[in-house]
Amino acid sequence: DVQLQASGGGLVQGGGSLRLSCAASGFTADDYAIGWFRQAPGKERAGVACIKRSDGSPAYVDSVKGRFTISSDNAKNTVFLQMNNLKPEDTAVYYCAALEGPMAAIVISTTQTLGVMSSRYYKYWGQGTLVTVSS
Repeated sequence: DVQLQASGGGLVQGGGSLRLSCAASGFTADDYAIGWFRQAPGKERAGVACIKRSDGSPAYVDSVKGRFTISSDNAKNTVFLQMNNLKPEDTAVYYCAALEGPMAAIVISTTQTLGVMSSRYYKYWGQGTLVTVSS
C-alpha cells in the first residue's frame, strides 16, 4: 500500500521559516510525482509545489515561487517543503499527495509551465499537518 505521512507543521510568525516532511512508502511504479497541497480556512484545497521522483524536477505555483523549495532526500523516500518568508495567508493544513505512472511527468511539466496544479490527478494522500502563521 502507498502511504504518505506529513509532518513538521506548527506556529510561526510572519517572515519565519518552517520545513515540512512527507515520508512515502509502498510505491511500485517506475516513477511518481509527490505534491504539496494546502487548504486554508474557508478556502478550497490548492496546490503548492510538486516534485518528480526520477530526476527531482520541481515545480511551484506562482504564489510561492522564490519562498518555498521542494526537495527530496538521497533515498528518495522523503520529500521536504522548505517554507521561507512565511505570510499569514500561508496558514493552512498542508497535505502531501502522490501520483504514479507516466502521467506524473506530464503533471509536473504542466505545473512548471503554467505555475498551477490541480489535485484531481493525485491518487494518494497523507493526513495533513497544520501550519499557522501569525502577523
